Amino acid sequence: MFIDKAKVYVKGGDGGDGIVAFRREKYVPEGGPAGGDGGKGGDVIFRVDEGLRTLMDFRYQRHFKADRGVKGRNKSQHGANAENMIVRIPPGTVIIDDDTQEVLADLTRHGQQIVVARGGRGGRGNTRFATPSNPAPELAEHGEEGQERWIVLELKVMADVGLVGFPSVGKSTLLSVVSAAQPKIGAYHFTTITPNLGVVDVDEGRSFVMADLPGLIEGAHEGVGLGHEFLRHVERTRIIIHVVDMAGSEGRDPFDDWLKINEELKLYNADLEKRPQIVAANKMDMPEAEEHLEKFREQVGKIRPDLEIMPISSLTRQGVKELLYRTADLLDQIPEEPALEEITDLNERKVYKLVKEEEQGFIIRRENEGFVIESEKIERMMKRMQLNTHDAILKLARTLRHMGVDDELRKRGAKDGTIVRIGDFEFEFVEGSSYY
Repeated sequence: MFIDKAKVYVKGGDGGDGIVAFRREKYVPEGGPAGGDGGKGGDVIFRVDEGLRTLMDFRYQRHFKADRGVKGRNKSQHGANAENMIVRIPPGTVIIDDDTQEVLADLTRHGQQIVVARGGRGGRGNTRFATPSNPAPELAEHGEEGQERWIVLELKVMADVGLVGFPSVGKSTLLSVVSAAQPKIGAYHFTTITPNLGVVDVDEGRSFVMADLPGLIEGAHEGVGLGHEFLRHVERTRIIIHVVDMAGSEGRDPFDDWLKINEELKLYNADLEKRPQIVAANKMDMPEAEEHLEKFREQVGKIRPDLEIMPISSLTRQGVKELLYRTADLLDQIPEEPALEEITDLNERKVYKLVKEEEQGFIIRRENEGFVIESEKIERMMKRMQLNTHDAILKLARTLRHMGVDDELRKRGAKDGTIVRIGDFEFEFVEGSSYY
């Protein structure tokens, strides 16, 4: 089964916790703090593997969580960093943040990769907090939480040439004739629902990848039928071969078909109108095809006199060889576009991102007989600190005092014993004390 879209959850590993420890070695008086830092959590990395052609794996596994860092150890030993989680994706995958709809990457080459969820930093052990005024702190941090988010993966088929056209015009038959691909072929009144790829060998070592893309219907650019599921694959192709049933075997007018398909391509992406196009006038072995071809040339000539129209028959292979040679010649003239995210030298380009500054202020609101303090800075600090020691409580109290929280609580009427809540923690306000 061909899967070309998936939504997955990714989470970087949490950082390991720092620890509180002291040296207790024989003959080492006043050993001092020896708590090590926690290790960094693992990143979730998406890497292109040219051996994959579908997003099928993401149908069965939708959650990817990297391991957390190892907790710090005594004797100032740093906890081990967690291994990164490598997730393989096929070439041509576009990675989109589901919340912001920002395109994070468009990966097309084997080995390209992107970090989609960064692991958290490890927490600091008490060795990091030693100062001349406090040489033996009982203070350590929890590891930082890893980044988490939902992302959408969209696969756009990587092919040099794309076959487009209404259902039953002979696209699948043409692909089966010129390559080793074996698409399901028949006079169906419905369309191929998955892209089929085949490698076409021309001569002198020249070859290219051709894709029989799902057929279009009117209104596809608005999502009618397969809609965008089809059109996203056309964007990758360097040349479009527009297959037209010149015999009108389904009772349709060839010129009208050509106009409708081109209009859908244009409305979906204006750049597709400028893409090199060859019209493959198919089914020329059938009655009235020659008559229809002459009329078609006359009608198209009034709109696009430079458009190449090549009569073929996939059944008898008439004109097929000439079509392949012409396609190969055009591909030689069109430069292959470089991958969007490819960087040959990391020193050649630097990317600067606007990072939102952490909110430094705070909000105090009354709740029953107590108060609730809301502050991004304070809540983040409390999440990191291990608030189970006297030193940690003192550090929090100093931070609140320097930010002006104490004075504001007094103005609001806080007295001894007043309950103050910050996040999931509750404290008693103590007047005249340096801590709660």
